[in-house]
Amino acid sequence: MTNPSPTPEQAAAAETPGSAPAPTDNPVTVSGPGTPPAAVPPATASGDGRVPAPRTAGESRRPTLRSDLRASWPDGLVALLITAAVFVLLYVRIRNKTSSTVTVMPFMADAGGFWMYFLSQAFGWSALLWAWGTVVLGLMLSGSRPGRLPISAPRLERLHRTTSLNTMALIAAHALLFAAELVRHDTASWNSAVATAFVEAFVPGGYDSGTGRIAIPVGQAALYLAIPLGLLFYVRHRIGPRTWRVLHRCVIVVYVLSVWHTLLYGTNVWYDGWFRTSVWLLQLPIAALLLLRLLRPARRSEKLSARPGAGAGERTRWALRLGGRLAVVAVVVALVAVVATGRDGGRSVPPEDTSSTHNHD
Repeated sequence: MTNPSPTPEQAAAAETPGSAPAPTDNPVTVSGPGTPPAAVPPATASGDGRVPAPRTAGESRRPTLRSDLRASWPDGLVALLITAAVFVLLYVRIRNKTSSTVTVMPFMADAGGFWMYFLSQAFGWSALLWAWGTVVLGLMLSGSRPGRLPISAPRLERLHRTTSLNTMALIAAHALLFAAELVRHDTASWNSAVATAFVEAFVPGGYDSGTGRIAIPVGQAALYLAIPLGLLFYVRHRIGPRTWRVLHRCVIVVYVLSVWHTLLYGTNVWYDGWFRTSVWLLQLPIAALLLLRLLRPARRSEKLSARPGAGAGERTRWALRLGGRLAVVAVVVALVAVVATGRDGGRSVPPEDTSSTHNHD
């Protein structure tokens, strides 16, 4: 049976940014030093049966990359101000030798000599914050929405898209500054230094120093998945809503990779303590929203029935949905335990000998 063709008014409403978004668990990661966080693609109309919000005056029927880029500058300006504040904080902590980075790499106590690296860190941390906000917005928009929101749904969705774009921009600045710092301290000829920095910063397996052998490829995987997944939103009408929704759900993998990369390689959060615990604390709202999203899905087809169906395929889907919900419950419990104890299996005590030569370059 085929559905009747929509009226022009219905077709226009279906393209409204305020229409029900795809069910997705958006990430960026998070990002600490050397961490390319995951950018989170924006939500979109999904055709789940809910009545879309009316389009605001002057807003195009289908959001475009150009229109969202124009709308993203206020959010981007705030991101730059936050980055500057984080840079000052990191710089002062290094200069005062209160950062665990100095414990891990004593040669970086010269804050002025490594300012570009600390600027890269600052962009990484602001990208973490923007990715976190984008994830929260995406989960709020993709599930059953509360009756009242502080701003209208179309504005909330546009904010979700602009924070996603700015997250990608922060990622790019973070990665490029990291590569520039490698070039800056390389004594080889400039073309050789650029080639080496490109391989170490952007080619999986090219960075072979210390924990970076694992952490850098993890971060690169997050980077290379995040950007295309984010930009796919603007061609979703070409690839089809179902394909887009399936790809969009992979964003949660990007986010997990980014968090993992930060905890492995972020020297600011190398040791157990309040700074590392704060990273875990940020994950609690995301895990809670994800659990709520699974327990109260916007689409009736995604709800977990009391018992599986008769067919093998229906039983498999039921088992996967139940397993997903139980896994998220376990994650929430684990996060609460980590935040409460301050222990997550990381390095608990700085070494007495701080003459480490652990290099990021």
